[in-house]
Amino acid sequence: MIHEGARPVERWQELASKGAEAEISEEMTLASAHIILGAMFSSETIESIHRMKDAVETMLSFFNEKMTGPPLPALLWLPARKNRKYLAARDLVHRSIRALIAKRRAKDEAEWPDDLLSRLMKARDEETGQAMSESLLRDESITTYIAGHETTARTMTFAWYALATNPEVAERLHEELDRVLAGRTPTAEDIAQLPYTLQVIKETMRLYPAVPFYARDAIAADKLPGFDVPAGAAVMLSPYYTHRHAEFWDNPEVFDPDRFTREGDAERHRFAYHPFAAGPRVCIGNNFALLESQLLLAILAQRFTLRLCAGFEPRWEHQGSLTIANGLPMLITRR
Repeated sequence: MIHEGARPVERWQELASKGAEAEISEEMTLASAHIILGAMFSSETIESIHRMKDAVETMLSFFNEKMTGPPLPALLWLPARKNRKYLAARDLVHRSIRALIAKRRAKDEAEWPDDLLSRLMKARDEETGQAMSESLLRDESITTYIAGHETTARTMTFAWYALATNPEVAERLHEELDRVLAGRTPTAEDIAQLPYTLQVIKETMRLYPAVPFYARDAIAADKLPGFDVPAGAAVMLSPYYTHRHAEFWDNPEVFDPDRFTREGDAERHRFAYHPFAAGPRVCIGNNFALLESQLLLAILAQRFTLRLCAGFEPRWEHQGSLTIANGLPMLITRR
């Protein structure tokens, strides 16, 4: 995370010297893609990371359109342009992962890098002793990439927007980073000394949760105000609305990282804040995402200040995930 998170620094220095605009949503997407693919596959080249990133984003766009559009079957056999584009992207991702698995199997196991793919390949079912099938390895890799890449990129994009529109928060963040890091790249040991940086990330996920809705199945019949919920019914929960509910949050529309002090966390209803869902099916990547976001923000915010371009107004949309539909063009200045 630290190594890959530092990649944008040189490019941002060049952009700052030119006074050029940067599309921050794309910058954060690229940074998170480098991190998750490095953690998953170790040895991938920059070119293959870009190809994989672009293909998965094509797949995500296709999924999001299906989720938010009319409830019609995909009909992938139709030669429509969107279908062809999706199938080409899916085939590229499947081929790439199959090649990675084959390349890994061709080596002695002692030579395998300590990444997620190796751990999945070494995993054995506790009851049968069987290893994962090729298709399961592929699907686990794709799911982990999508979950660990898109949501973190959105969170970081929204964090830069929040800092630009809340300068007093940015000032406190910079004070903490300057005091603790004094210009050096953070290490894992620094994380505990950067509580306000983490609070900024958590408040970003409160006000702008990357996944604004998720579904759960009712395990028994229940009754909610005005509604009967039969057993087995799919129930949609919404972090977006819960996180803005005045019963749980004071001034819920205000961006205030001080909500996430240790004392604030202890006093809050346990389900008032659920950006990673809740219960036994909570997101398995929650700690990975928090650590990644905190490090990325620490690395970049201590060196740069980002300002919104003149006249820019974000157009927020729910497209399966929360997004700024018109992107986030910003001006980067060196601190």
